[in-house]
Amino acid sequence: MTDLDAFIAGLPKAELHLHIEGSLEPEQMFAFARRNRVAIPFENVEAVRAAYDFSNLQDFLDIYYAGADVLRTEEDFHDLALAYFRRAHADTVRHAEIFFDPQTHTDRGLPFAVAADGLLAGMAAAEAELGVTSKLILCFLRHLDEDAAFATLKAAEPWLDRIVGVGLDSSEVGHPPSKFRRVFDRAGEMGLRRVAHAGEEGPPAYVQEALDLLRIDRLDHGNRSMEDPALVARLAAEGMTLTVCPLSNLKLCVVNDLGAHPVPEMLRQGLHVTLNSDDPAYFGGYVNDNYRALAAAVGLTRDQVTLIARNSFEGSFLDDADKAARIAELAAWAAA
Repeated sequence: MTDLDAFIAGLPKAELHLHIEGSLEPEQMFAFARRNRVAIPFENVEAVRAAYDFSNLQDFLDIYYAGADVLRTEEDFHDLALAYFRRAHADTVRHAEIFFDPQTHTDRGLPFAVAADGLLAGMAAAEAELGVTSKLILCFLRHLDEDAAFATLKAAEPWLDRIVGVGLDSSEVGHPPSKFRRVFDRAGEMGLRRVAHAGEEGPPAYVQEALDLLRIDRLDHGNRSMEDPALVARLAAEGMTLTVCPLSNLKLCVVNDLGAHPVPEMLRQGLHVTLNSDDPAYFGGYVNDNYRALAAAVGLTRDQVTLIARNSFEGSFLDDADKAARIAELAAWAAA
């Protein structure tokens, strides 16, 4: 382990781009399948891992939705969440803001409450057991229509005091943010924060739409913003947080080589970059794996790594007092 690896290992940080269904490890998939008597199209754990060879986002989504079918009970969602938080805690994650995809579950017949109550119970257990705080973000599946998103927002109403925001994920190309303008307007009226995946595979214009039409508070991915200098300048001037996911970008061929990842240029141009694991069970690593792999590939410095961790707290939806406390912890640790 290098000195920088050791520094990353102890660095307090937040994770802001984590799909909880994407933390379903192959071993868990088999355990939940046995528990719920669900047939899965794999003979063993090795066969599942071999299937995690993607050439694009859609290849991944096809297996992601199949894997989610083993999640059937509140206990499953509780256990899935707590397993993620234990890994996050081992990576010195102090706070996490996790996505879930209710439509993935309601469309196969599960009540909204099964996923929501199970995840919230797992989040509460993680805070009690590990001291890791968290917030829950409801994502709309962009390959479905806006009416389905409105129905999901309606179904979520009894939980909105425990859901911090809404997001937009799934197949990006062909499903621009503008498709969901009205439902994002409604979510904002309801007091929810707004985030969206844009500029992962979609063009810079999708990022513009997310900013102007969805009025997002945080940008998920955003890599292709770098193709538009005026957009980059705007993101920097507005202090927009980008939740970048290096190993995901590599696995889904958003970048062909981590050494060519845009994070160093993003930092040079003043963008508020954070590093996150996205769907870690599928993409080969949790948050510290992403920090270490990118640092090694592009030569991040200790100061840059510390800045990225600071950005993760500043870009979170924690209140000002909690942000200040987390940033003070980070600063004290880095100085020591």
